[in-house]
Amino acid sequence: MDLAVFDLDETLICEDSTSLWLRWLVSQGYAQEALLQQEQALMAQYHAGKLSIEEYMRTTLAPLAGKATLTVEGWARRFIHRDILPRVFPAARERIRWHQQRGDKVVIITASGDHLALPIAKRLDVDDALAIGVEIADERYTGRIYGTATYREGKVTRLQAWKAQQAQPFAHTWAYSDSINDLPLLTHADSAWVINPDAQLAQEAQQRGWEVCHWTR
Repeated sequence: MDLAVFDLDETLICEDSTSLWLRWLVSQGYAQEALLQQEQALMAQYHAGKLSIEEYMRTTLAPLAGKATLTVEGWARRFIHRDILPRVFPAARERIRWHQQRGDKVVIITASGDHLALPIAKRLDVDDALAIGVEIADERYTGRIYGTATYREGKVTRLQAWKAQQAQPFAHTWAYSDSINDLPLLTHADSAWVINPDAQLAQEAQQRGWEVCHWTR
């Protein structure tokens, strides 16, 4: 059995899931509009490879602090139906199906919080999701994160730990991503596929002989 690992944002879907989530929260009156400007400033740091993931998560989780988990689960279901599923690349669905038909295990690995990644993975019918742990206490979100963040080298750390918990080893690991921030993940894999890459990752892919795909909606 092989393992196929897909980044989520700009790889399986054509936008960033957390950015979309914040816009949804604002549209529903659950967050202030000023949060969108804060998040975009942090995303500029992400694209420059300079983001503090702790600061990003602290900022973007602020609207959930104190909210009941059941409330947020309901929000997430509505959000995913409206804003995530229509943005899945058709080629991404085809590639997931290709792996599943081969009998491979398919996992999403993302720097989004697990409050979004886990229900998205369920709706996409994949086996699991590795995401940033969002802390819950007394059935309410605290607004904090825990554990190793699935960001840059942290994705490899978490993936290795996850692999060690599986019943049998994988013969081959495939990785799919759009971002230079996922260079550690892509180099860790046996087969790296680069999806709609940024300029820096496109150059890396050319030098390393990786497969480059241009997926469209």
